[in-house]
Amino acid sequence: MTNESDLNNLGKFITLEGSEGVGKSTSLNFVKELVESKGHKVIVTREPGGTPLAEDLRATLLSNRKEKIESDAELLMMFAARAQHVNQLIKPALESGTWVICDRFVDASYAYQGGGRGIPFERIKFLEEWTLGQFKPDLTVLLDMSVKEGMERTRQRGAPDRFEVEKIEFFERIREAYLQRAAAEPHRIHIVDAAPSIEEVQRSLRALVQEHC
Repeated sequence: MTNESDLNNLGKFITLEGSEGVGKSTSLNFVKELVESKGHKVIVTREPGGTPLAEDLRATLLSNRKEKIESDAELLMMFAARAQHVNQLIKPALESGTWVICDRFVDASYAYQGGGRGIPFERIKFLEEWTLGQFKPDLTVLLDMSVKEGMERTRQRGAPDRFEVEKIEFFERIREAYLQRAAAEPHRIHIVDAAPSIEEVQRSLRALVQEHC
């Protein structure tokens, strides 16, 4: 039986979401430093990925290949990687008192495979409940900006992966799906405008994290 003291010793799970070019990597490092400054042990991870098997699936999902990956296959691989990630890395870390900060999580499947690929949210929800049960992040930060600006930033990073070569309409649908998720779960998902300067974005992040540390 878990008592209140045990619950207080659990780590917290923070996820950062957003489409391409919103600055997740910079924000992840900033949030990590904020949480560590409060005296918490922190690990940073990513999706898909986070364990050797999940990283193998990530390589398959992101690589540009001649064979088309069907939308259903893409979704199933995402959740296969996620099931491994959660049970082998995230949950054990949280139970040990370590905070986990993750670059994307289940909201990304609703955005990319749901909004982007057009898979009904109900099917994604079924997989979510099957693989994760009631497990959710304690805090999700949605970094948001116009698709045009985000894609301009992405083009400066180098060779695009399999997702980044999609048409702009794909990313417009992703952004809309993310905003729908935020509207449906405002207690968990907090939108941060990623368009201003890094300093302004970090002020917003600092305020959010301080509420949860």
